[in-house]
Amino acid sequence: MTRKIHLALHPYGVGGPGHHGLWKDPSIAKNASIDINYYIQQAQAAEWALFDALFIVDSQFINHTYPSHYLNRLEPLTLLSAVATHTKYIGLVGTASSTYNSPFNLARRFGSLDHISGGRAGWNVVTSFDTGTSRNYGLEEHLDYATRYGRALEAVQVIRGLWDSYEDDAFPADVEANVFLDPTKLHALNHVGEHFRVDGPLNLSRSPQGQPVIFQAGVSEEGRNLAAQVAEGIYAPGGSIEDAQAYYADIKRRTAEAGRDPDHIKIFIHGGPIVGGTDEAARRREREIVAEDNDFDRNVGLLGRAFGAHDFSQYDPDAPFPDVAHLAERGGRTGAARIIARAEAGGLTLRQVVETFNEHRKSPFVGAPATVADAIEHWFAAGTFDGINLAFRNNDDLAAFVDGVVPLLQARGLYRTEYEADTLRGNLGLPIPANRHTQALVDA
Repeated sequence: MTRKIHLALHPYGVGGPGHHGLWKDPSIAKNASIDINYYIQQAQAAEWALFDALFIVDSQFINHTYPSHYLNRLEPLTLLSAVATHTKYIGLVGTASSTYNSPFNLARRFGSLDHISGGRAGWNVVTSFDTGTSRNYGLEEHLDYATRYGRALEAVQVIRGLWDSYEDDAFPADVEANVFLDPTKLHALNHVGEHFRVDGPLNLSRSPQGQPVIFQAGVSEEGRNLAAQVAEGIYAPGGSIEDAQAYYADIKRRTAEAGRDPDHIKIFIHGGPIVGGTDEAARRREREIVAEDNDFDRNVGLLGRAFGAHDFSQYDPDAPFPDVAHLAERGGRTGAARIIARAEAGGLTLRQVVETFNEHRKSPFVGAPATVADAIEHWFAAGTFDGINLAFRNNDDLAAFVDGVVPLLQARGLYRTEYEADTLRGNLGLPIPANRHTQALVDA
C-alpha cells in the first residue's frame, strides 16, 4: 500500500506560543478559546478535508505571562466529548498529564470519549513541565525527570490493563438465559507497582478500536525511550529538515529495538503553513505575522516556562544570561539545556537569548499552493514525518490550505480521497490491540 500523509489540526484559539497578538485579529472571536462552537467548526472543517485528528493541548498552571489561549481555555476531555457528537470520522486527541492524574480516572475518561465518539479517541501523554502545577495539586515541588517518566510508563501500562477489564464478548445480554454479563469475561487488574496500586476492574467495555490511541511528545532521552515503548503517535519537535530526519530515524530505531513494528508509530511534525495567491504574497504575510508577534515582554515570560515558570523579568535584559541551570531539572530540561548551552557558547545577554529563542518558528511550508505542496512532498519523501500537526491562525488560512494544497496532495497520490475507516486507529493504519486476556488463552 502506498504510504500516505496524515494530517491533524491544532486550533490556536485566541493565540498560543509565538502567536501572542492573534487575539487582536478581527476575524478571531475574543472568547474563541472557551467557545465550543469554535472547536466544533474547526473539527468539521478538518473532517471535510479528511484530516486524521483534532489535537487539543493543555496545561494546568498559568501566570499572567502565558499565551492568551492558555489563560482561558476549555478542559480537553469535556471539549472533545462535545465535538464528538458533531463529527463522525475525525480522531479526537486530548492532552492529559500522567503526573497529576490517577490512572483509573484517566482510563475511564478516555475510555468514555472512545465510546462517545465510536472509537476515535487518543490520549496525548504528558509528564507536565510547568513546575507550578505541583502547587495546584498539593505538592511542594514538581517531581524530577526520572520520577515523572517512570510514573508515565507505569500509568500507561496500568491504563491499558484497565481498558482490557472486559473481554470483547463479556456482555451476551441473553434475556432468555437471564444473563447480562458473563462474569468469567471480567478481569480485575490487581496492579501493585512503584508508583500506583490499582485493583480494577474498569466499569467500561472496550470500544470499536479496542483502546484509545496513545500519543506522546518525547524530546529527552527519557521521552524518546517512553515513546519507543508505548506511543502510537508522536508529536515531534521539528526544526530543520536535517533535525527532523534525525529524530524520525531515531524514534523508528528505538521502536524496533523495543520489539515493536516501527510502522505502528506515526510521527507528526508541527506545521504552520502560510498559503497565498503567490509566493511573495505568502512571504509578505509571514513577515507581518512575525512582526506582530514580536512582543519582548511576552517572550520573556515564554522563556520562563522551560525553567519552571521562572520570572526572568527580574533581571537586567542587557546583562549576561543568569545562572539558572539548577531550575532545569524540574522544568523542560531538554529545552532549558539547549538554551543554556547556546547562551554560554555565545556569551549572550538575556535579551539576546529571548530574541534567539522566540517561540515563533517560521514554517517551511510558505508560498503559493503548489510551492507548499512541493515542500510538503519534499519533506515527506526525505523521511521526516508520517504526518503534520497543522495550526492556522484563522479560518481563512485553514481554507486556503484545504482548498489550495489538499487537492494537489491528493492528485499526487500523497493524501487520501476518502476516509479508510470509522476509527482513529483505522485511519492511521494502526492495529487494534489484542485484549490481553483473550490473547493469553490463544497463547496457552
